[in-house]
Amino acid sequence: MLARCSRPVAIGIVLIATACTLQRRTPVAPSSAMDDHMTGMTAAAMAAPRVINRADQQETPGLPPSANTAAARISASPRHGEWVKIAWESGSKDSLMAWIVYPVTSRPHTPVVVVVHEIFGLSTWVRGVADQVAADGFIAIAPDLLSRVRGGPTADELKADSAVKIIRGVSPAERAMGITAAARYAMSQPSASQRYGVIGFCWGGSTTWTYVINQGAPGFSGGVAYYGLPYMDGGVPNADSLAKIRVPVMLLSGSKDARIGSAMPAVDTAMHALHKDYFGKDYDGAIHGFLRAQDDPKAQPDPAEAAANLAATKDAWPRTVEFLKKHLE
Repeated sequence: MLARCSRPVAIGIVLIATACTLQRRTPVAPSSAMDDHMTGMTAAAMAAPRVINRADQQETPGLPPSANTAAARISASPRHGEWVKIAWESGSKDSLMAWIVYPVTSRPHTPVVVVVHEIFGLSTWVRGVADQVAADGFIAIAPDLLSRVRGGPTADELKADSAVKIIRGVSPAERAMGITAAARYAMSQPSASQRYGVIGFCWGGSTTWTYVINQGAPGFSGGVAYYGLPYMDGGVPNADSLAKIRVPVMLLSGSKDARIGSAMPAVDTAMHALHKDYFGKDYDGAIHGFLRAQDDPKAQPDPAEAAANLAATKDAWPRTVEFLKKHLE
């Protein structure tokens, strides 16, 4: 019988960013920051994920599912995944919902990875990514950071357009609080180590940068931002904000994402000038959301872009796993 773990992110322009940490500090962020983030996205980037039943799209072993294969992945997974309710913070009567997946392993001291969803909320696809994180040997937990603005925790998946409409109501402090709450819950499991990392996508990628800048909580050891930036002002990041970073960070995006692609050189320059542990890669021909779309022709009808998305995924995911293993284990 397979054993599993026991249950239970010349530069003086001010960054429109948040300062939300876990030591009950008061976050400082203009209320327009999230609106600016989403306003700057292209229509293609904002498009809701298309989920179609396609018998001819097959998963590539060792990679997360695409949006269209996520449901089947979860259904067939040999790993234990479950919904859990977690208090936002100690003593709070409010709770958030999270999806946690345990690796099939008997080893003790398993690191934790928090998976931060896109602007579409905690979707089936994000839960599928969490399943792959667990397959790669980590305890994976994906919090629903919309829990409060939804009126309470629930396992019901929001429609993508509904999630986009209400996500502006999630404050920077709540995002940080939710990530930390999820990490602490997962690290409280008997088989967990006291180290965790964060992976975020799009909105979650930007959230990862904010979390990295504000240094997270004890045990936080690194962040990976997929096609998400620190908030920018005039396309330039603020050196004072980036100077706060104390953990390794990685930025992975696609060259067809013009908004992020145009900003990446400034981020790269700033991070290297500050001597931060940083790696950035802009995948040629890949789109915003390449990990979700991959090579499904209906989600991405241009064959060249579909091929580029899959190629990007095949490079980005192993890099992500290598990053996590290096910095969490």
